[in-house]
Amino acid sequence: MSVRTRIFFALLTLLVCLRAGGMAWRETLDGPGPSQSQADIIIPEGGAGLAAEALARAGIITSPLTFRIVVRLTRGQGVLHAGEYLIPAHASLGQVLAILRHGSPVQHQVTIPEGLTGTQIAAIINALPAATGTIAAPADGTVLPQTYDYLYGTPRAVILARAETAMTQTLQTAWQNRAPGLPLQSAQQALTLAAIVQEETPVAAELPKVAAVYENRLQLGMKLQADPTVIFAATQGRQSGGVGISRTDLANPSPYNTYVHEGLPPGPICAPGQAAIIAVLHPASIDALYFVATGDGGHVFSRSFASQLRNIAAYRAALKSPGPLTPPVKRR
Repeated sequence: MSVRTRIFFALLTLLVCLRAGGMAWRETLDGPGPSQSQADIIIPEGGAGLAAEALARAGIITSPLTFRIVVRLTRGQGVLHAGEYLIPAHASLGQVLAILRHGSPVQHQVTIPEGLTGTQIAAIINALPAATGTIAAPADGTVLPQTYDYLYGTPRAVILARAETAMTQTLQTAWQNRAPGLPLQSAQQALTLAAIVQEETPVAAELPKVAAVYENRLQLGMKLQADPTVIFAATQGRQSGGVGISRTDLANPSPYNTYVHEGLPPGPICAPGQAAIIAVLHPASIDALYFVATGDGGHVFSRSFASQLRNIAAYRAALKSPGPLTPPVKRR
């Protein structure tokens, strides 16, 4: 065999090997993985070794050693990131690496409803399964109710701080854009009143009307006589709605009881939403001093106490019972 022929066969053999190697490499990177369903996996800090172990335990890869080799050979494509990721079913090794290098971690959410006390808010945040640490109950009214995104492993204190910052910014902006002539001397007073308004009605369209009633009372020097403040006082600040009140509760000397004390209570009784804050700073243009539930979720408003008594009678008739000892009315 001539030298030229031997060179030809050597080059042919090398080409075949390179082609086979390339096919094997593509199969390693692009071949379907063993997972049968989408997987939610936590990749720990610590590098490719720990990532490989986590992926193997989850059934996403079959060989941790192969994974580590491929990570090494493709290191120019970026570093692996720790966190929580969703890996699709049958994800190839290349897909897995792309997700861990460039994908977005799983976003968790926590919703803080309007009208909760600090104790209730702390219970929600401390129960989050993907967060870390614990928090004490925040001061009432310092958290803005809304939905917050967070990543796996986020400290609960960080989530709370974001919610508190959101309230501070929302209140500051709302106060700066308030209507003129309000009987409120500070943003904190607005927040305190907004918390009461928040608890009085589930109907968003009624918030400015309820706010107007209380601000009209403040203008005239009338007691607010807000049932939610009685509940807050009776439960030692654990809640501000959802329970009945008694004659004993109405006589509670707590400074939060607006049936006993004039003016606003010392501070918020819950976390009001943005709509309640805006309502207090832009109340409806009505002269009502009273309101009572209609029995269907809304309220009817009136200027005179005589009209209020008629509305209370209608409310009780609608219930076909004497009604609660202290219906949700504002009385002189």
